[in-house]
Amino acid sequence: MFRIAKREKSSLSDSFLFRILGFIVGMGLSMLFIGVLGHNPFKSMTTLLSGAFGTANAFRNTLTFAIPLATTALGLSVAFRMKFWNIGGEGQLLMGATAAMFISMVTGPNTSGWILIPTMLIAGFIGGAVWAMIPGIFRIHLRTNETLFTLMMNYLAIEFVKYLYYNLWKDPGRSGFPGIKSIQTQAFLPRVMGVSVGVLIPVVLTVVVFILVNKTKPGYEIRVVGESEPTANYAGMNVKKIMLGGVLLSGGIVGLAGAAKLAGETFTLTESLAGGAGFTAIVIAWLANLSAPIILVVSFLFAALEQGAQTIQLRLGVPAAVAEIIKGLMLMSFLGSEFFLRYRLIYDRRKPVKQQILVEDKPVCSGDPPATLGSEGKEGET
Repeated sequence: MFRIAKREKSSLSDSFLFRILGFIVGMGLSMLFIGVLGHNPFKSMTTLLSGAFGTANAFRNTLTFAIPLATTALGLSVAFRMKFWNIGGEGQLLMGATAAMFISMVTGPNTSGWILIPTMLIAGFIGGAVWAMIPGIFRIHLRTNETLFTLMMNYLAIEFVKYLYYNLWKDPGRSGFPGIKSIQTQAFLPRVMGVSVGVLIPVVLTVVVFILVNKTKPGYEIRVVGESEPTANYAGMNVKKIMLGGVLLSGGIVGLAGAAKLAGETFTLTESLAGGAGFTAIVIAWLANLSAPIILVVSFLFAALEQGAQTIQLRLGVPAAVAEIIKGLMLMSFLGSEFFLRYRLIYDRRKPVKQQILVEDKPVCSGDPPATLGSEGKEGET
């Protein structure tokens, strides 16, 4: 008989071992699935790894894809530490890109890139923060459900960008076709060896978020609020102010990811700019246990998986749905490894003991029919 017991604490070696085992199990399940469909599983897995790391171009694409994932996950982790369930990363990322796009449109064509790029990034931070502030205020003052509120804000952001794309910001130079004019050339993020310098943003933010959460008073207050709001109130902390500040910081970092993607990758605004990064980042943040350094590593691995899945789809003719299933199997395996990091299975050899009930000092098994007692404590007739 097996029973589940919670682990007190997992060591670093256990954490590494179980995650490696999760990766191996995920690869095995993926190969089995591909083989059942009639494809060569070994060739498919080799192509997946080659598509992520095999060439310099593949590695650059993996790094590029990791930038919004890591930045968004870092932003969401701040809110999650307060147990504010920010599911609105997709919308906040879009609104950050929208704010950055607005700056590019209203500034003159002769504006220096040294001024334009930082201004767009700051605007992206503000755009994401404002979009997160709306559900934050309702959660703090009216106790609304922030999970549903932030989720619905995603769809509002998508429809708002569609309105800009097809109507308000429609480029007249496209001969009637919908679309928004690209940002100014000097607003493009510089590239080093083919990779946008935007790759430095999640690296810098990792250090900033780690120090903020673990080494500063605001970070300590955020952690206390996440552990117990009544305790924070008892300690004299202004819970509403702390939570609002954390929500603004969370949304702002996610909005910064949108601005960086606009200036470093897409160069124009569309409703698909986020590309699902807001939802994938939720999984990344939890797999990393909200640790900023681990978020950076997990984001890179997720980007490699995404890039590799696209490669097997193109080179081997594997359907797009199969590539998505492979990603799902890998994700399920990683989540399974997290379960074994937090809990352990214990094999109990002891046989279950039958419960006994004493009736007039006479043991009766719990499975026997009960006797009806008379008024004087003796067995009555049934």
